[in-house]
Amino acid sequence: MRRPSMRFAALALACLAGLGAPAAAELSPAEQQMSETVDAEYERTISVLENLVNQNSGTRNTEGNRAVMAMLRPEFEALGFAVEIIDQSEVDRSGHFFARHEGREGGTRMLLIGHTDTVFEPDAPFQSFTRNGDSATGPGVVDNKGGVAIMLAALRAMHAAGTLEDANIVVALTGDEEDFGEPAEIARRDLVEAGQWADVALGFESLAIMDGNDMGTIARRSSNSWQLTTSGIQGHSSRIFSERAGDGAIYEMARIISRFRAELPEPNLTFNVGLIAGGDTASLDEQGVRAQATGKTNIIPAIAIARGDFRTLSDEQTQRVRERMEAIVADHAPGTGAEIVFDQGYPPMAPTDGNRALFERLNLINADLGLPEMGLLDPAMRGAADISFVAQYADALAGMGATGEGSHGPEETMDLTVIPRQATRAAILMSRLAAETR
Repeated sequence: MRRPSMRFAALALACLAGLGAPAAAELSPAEQQMSETVDAEYERTISVLENLVNQNSGTRNTEGNRAVMAMLRPEFEALGFAVEIIDQSEVDRSGHFFARHEGREGGTRMLLIGHTDTVFEPDAPFQSFTRNGDSATGPGVVDNKGGVAIMLAALRAMHAAGTLEDANIVVALTGDEEDFGEPAEIARRDLVEAGQWADVALGFESLAIMDGNDMGTIARRSSNSWQLTTSGIQGHSSRIFSERAGDGAIYEMARIISRFRAELPEPNLTFNVGLIAGGDTASLDEQGVRAQATGKTNIIPAIAIARGDFRTLSDEQTQRVRERMEAIVADHAPGTGAEIVFDQGYPPMAPTDGNRALFERLNLINADLGLPEMGLLDPAMRGAADISFVAQYADALAGMGATGEGSHGPEETMDLTVIPRQATRAAILMSRLAAETR
C-alpha cells in the first residue's frame, strides 16, 4: 500500500501559499554551487554519455549490459555509493545495477530509476555516438543513457556542494527495461522492494517537451497484453451461418473485435489489435510475434488467434476494462467458442496528490532558477516505464532525463543543451528533500 503523503503535499501547498509566485534566483550557496558544477562538468558528462552509447547494450546483450554497468561502477563508488550487480539469469536477462548511499537517519529516502539496456542489439546497423554541436545521435542516447548521464551529473553536483552526504538514495538501473524478463515477480522484485523502502521515486526517462515547453510527468499508463482465440465448426462454406455449422472462427473473431472498438472507449484508455491469423489451422511462435495459418475459401475456419494490448491510468480502470472485454468474449455467436487471456506488463502510474506535490516542488525550483513554469503532460502521451512498478508505494515524478527525437529509431538524437537544466533541477530537488525529516 502507498504510504500517506499528506504531509508532503501539505508542505508543498504551504510553500506555494506563503511565497506566491517565487522570485527568480532564490538559490542557497550550495544550490548555486551545484548549478556551477553542472555547467563546469558539461563536457565531462557528454564524454561519459559517449562512452556509454558506444558500448552496445541491447536487452539481450548480457555482456554489453554488464560492460555498461562496469563503466558506471567507479563513477558511483567515487561518490560514496555501494554498488551491487543483481543477477537475473533466472529470467534470462543481464541483471540490474543497484547503488546505495546511506545518509542522515530519518531523512527522505529517494529511489532514482533508469536502465542500461536499449532496443538496439549487436546486429543492428545503428551502433555509435556522433556529436553535432549541441546534439548527438546514437543508440539509446535519449532512452536511456542520456538519462543515466544526467542522473550522474546531478549526483556529482550534490557531492561537490556537500549535500549528497546526508542523502539516503538508492539508484536502480535495470538491465531489461525495454523487454523485461518473465515472470515480472522475479524481474522486478528488487525494484519493488526499493520502492517499498522509498518515500520518493524519480524516473530518469526522457523529458517531454510540448510546443517548446518542458513538461512534468506525474502519471503514466499501464501496458497490458491480451490473446484471443476463437473456434468454429470446420465444414463446407456453403453451410456457413446454418444452425449446424454456425458462424465460424473468423466471423466470431471479427464480431468480438468490432464490439471492442464500439463498446470499450473511455478517457485515458487505448486498445490495439497487433496481430491476427485464422483459417482451418492457425498458430503463433513462442514469442507471440509471428503467425502461421492455412485455409481455403470454401472451408469454414476452425480457429482464429489475435494479440493486442490495452493501456490504462489506474488499476481500477485495468480491472474494469478486463471485465468488459471478458463479457464481450463470453457472448458467443452461434456454433463458436472464444477465450481471452491477459498478461499485465507494466502497471499504471496513477496521478496522486503526492505526485502533484512533488511536481509543485519542481516548479518552485524552476522559479528559483529563472526557468519557465512547467505544465503537466497528458498521460496519454507517455508509454509505460519501470517507475510504474513502484508508484503505488512512493510519491513519484517521471521525465527527469534527456530529451530529443527519434527514440528507438536509427536517428535517435539527444538535445545536449538539456543536460544543465535537468541535472541542476534534479540536484536541487534531491538536496532539498534530503534536508527534510520524513
